[in-house]
Amino acid sequence: MSPVGPKADEDQLRLWETGARTPRAGAVALLCRYYEATPYELGLGHADGVADDDAHPQRRMARTRSSFSGTAVEREPFFHDIDATRRSVDRALAAGTVAPGQMDLLDEQLLLVRYEYVFTPPARMVNKLLRILGEVRELLEDRQPTSVTVRLTEITAVASTLVADALMKLGAIDDARAWYATARHASDESGNAELRARVRAQAAMLGYYYGPVHSAVTLTREARIMSRGKPSPTAAFAVAAEARALALQGNRSEAAARVKDARGVFDHLAPRSDDDAFAFPLRRFLLYLSGTFTALGQVAEARKVQEEALSLYPARTGIDPALLRLEAAICLAHDRSATEACQLATAAYLQVPEEHRTAILGARARHVIDRLPGTSRRIAAARELGELLQLPGSHL
Repeated sequence: MSPVGPKADEDQLRLWETGARTPRAGAVALLCRYYEATPYELGLGHADGVADDDAHPQRRMARTRSSFSGTAVEREPFFHDIDATRRSVDRALAAGTVAPGQMDLLDEQLLLVRYEYVFTPPARMVNKLLRILGEVRELLEDRQPTSVTVRLTEITAVASTLVADALMKLGAIDDARAWYATARHASDESGNAELRARVRAQAAMLGYYYGPVHSAVTLTREARIMSRGKPSPTAAFAVAAEARALALQGNRSEAAARVKDARGVFDHLAPRSDDDAFAFPLRRFLLYLSGTFTALGQVAEARKVQEEALSLYPARTGIDPALLRLEAAICLAHDRSATEACQLATAAYLQVPEEHRTAILGARARHVIDRLPGTSRRIAAARELGELLQLPGSHL
């Protein structure tokens, strides 16, 4: 008969803790319920009855699957346990609130994601952004000092904007619209005027690429009004985005006025890092001018800024160079060079790595066909481009 009593219980626990003996699954389950913890938090992750793979983290890692489906990420329980433990340790260190060091680490995570976002396929970035937002959500559920709450809402606004942008690229329009709304709400809650303007300028891209264009005009105008008064990357972005939206709407005079304003703001900006999804470097500014001139049919001006912008992009980048080439194809369509326009659009689309070849590129490539005169849409090059965009995997 096994010994019983407090001394025996202590001896039994000591044997479990040192690994000399392994508790049975039933005992582990009771302890987990009593302490409201996972086996890994209790140090009992290798209990009897646990499958061989479950007892070896390396094997479980090899079986781990992470997939993007809308906004859901599948993970093995082992990784949930790791995350739960790490967060509980962080919360214990914070002693009921968020320590400054913990906020700094969150900021560092977001800065790294903003850097990776420039060149990483959007589906992969959503997983990383959702992870950050999950941590922020847990922290916001507790009462925090005002300064901490402001920082958390700012992180929420930035991360939500990037989630929305990634979903927009993937063609998940309704989801993107919902996430942009969340980003706007968070930016408004933060009270940060520049962030409020930036989120609205970013959100306007949805209306620009997918419609309705009047929503893009409204959002960019709001962003311009919010950011006026001092030159900043956000102010330049807002005015350039408004010019592009107005041009697509057919408002030539206002679009031209905004181009002039945008140049004036951008010329007063101090040099900054280009390697950030929230930066607005010269190449991005030229991309917006390209969209404006292309929509206005000002082919010579469009080609000039397209060539300059393409010379500024690094080897590792996202879809902006392809968007510039597609706008060059639209310019060829304006010039009634239908075959050359469709051939350039086809080449631009196929040159993009498959993970980056998302719905936004397909939508822009289809604009090339839409700009062709009616009879030109039946030429062989136009049919081939249309068939390419309808193939499985075209993300349309």
